[in-house]
Amino acid sequence: MKFIVSSSYLLKQLQVLGSVINSNNTLHILDNFLFELDQNQLKVSASDLETTMMATLEIESTSEGSIAVPARLLLETLKTFPEQPLTFTVKDNSTIEISSDLGKYVLAYLPGDEFPKAEMLEDPSKAEIGAEILYTAISKTIFAAGNDDLRPVMSGVYFQFAPTGVIFVATDAHKLVKYSRTDVTSSSEANFIMPKKPLNILKNILATSDAAVSIEYNDSNAMFSFDNYTLICRLIDGKYPNYEAVIPKENPNKLIISRTQFLSSVRRVAIYANKTTHQIRLKIAGTELNISAEDIDYSNKADERLTCDYKGDDMQIGFNSRFLTEMLTNLQSDEIQLEMSLPNRAGILTPIDGLDEGETVTMLVMPVMLNN
Repeated sequence: MKFIVSSSYLLKQLQVLGSVINSNNTLHILDNFLFELDQNQLKVSASDLETTMMATLEIESTSEGSIAVPARLLLETLKTFPEQPLTFTVKDNSTIEISSDLGKYVLAYLPGDEFPKAEMLEDPSKAEIGAEILYTAISKTIFAAGNDDLRPVMSGVYFQFAPTGVIFVATDAHKLVKYSRTDVTSSSEANFIMPKKPLNILKNILATSDAAVSIEYNDSNAMFSFDNYTLICRLIDGKYPNYEAVIPKENPNKLIISRTQFLSSVRRVAIYANKTTHQIRLKIAGTELNISAEDIDYSNKADERLTCDYKGDDMQIGFNSRFLTEMLTNLQSDEIQLEMSLPNRAGILTPIDGLDEGETVTMLVMPVMLNN
């Protein structure tokens, strides 16, 4: 078994796949890449049992076979090479030899059939979505997903496909993001919860892709295929909470303000907030928004005034500055609207501009109790 491949091309593909591999695997075989050679095509796989990712590479070869190669050793070697062709030759003594312009490097490999087989999806439903849209949907929602192991359904992003459009939702019970598109549709209704790890991997690759992503899914697994990549992952089992029920429908108090101005103000004032509660106070009256924070233990205090466009009753409401900052950073618009009903009901952030046709973003943030 022998093949020739460009060093930088191989490194680029393996770095993407390497993000699947855990730093401490229970199975030694998972510390390896699986190389499956079929003439001039090399299929490389990486897995952590929950997520498996494969890339198909064009190479020069007339051989066939499969071996498992140590991932870390190979990546560290490839990072040091200038661009050049590398020749991989599999020897009889369970070693693989890499020949470069500079020298030879020998590493031990394991038999390819020891590597866990990727899950094949039986009778899957299908949908297709543009890479840029999927990238935006993941970026806009993933930060709001929870980290609580006791509530696994909230630790992922909820995908909802329907003939009327697609919806992506993430929440950790303190904040919630709902991203929807009416310009992407699916032939049938379906929904599933995607874990964070494969979504982060997808996000990193989709940032530079303009392909159409084919999604296949059943009750337990989902498969994403685009360019020369395929990612298969196990879905989070469970029923997603009824997120529509927590979004307040009647919000008579509406505040419109410049996003960047509001964000820098919140960031500055938050420096003076209590380090455990991160609480900041918004006091709105007329066209004036007053943002303040106080840490009584250290006598730290900050207070800022901004002008805004406000329709509604004068009110005071408290928020966790970290959640507010995350949301404002994640929105791309020049102006945002904050809708509120009562100081103990959630506030709703929406962008005023900068959205595509058929695209809506709704961000909900729970208030914190103000101590007067």
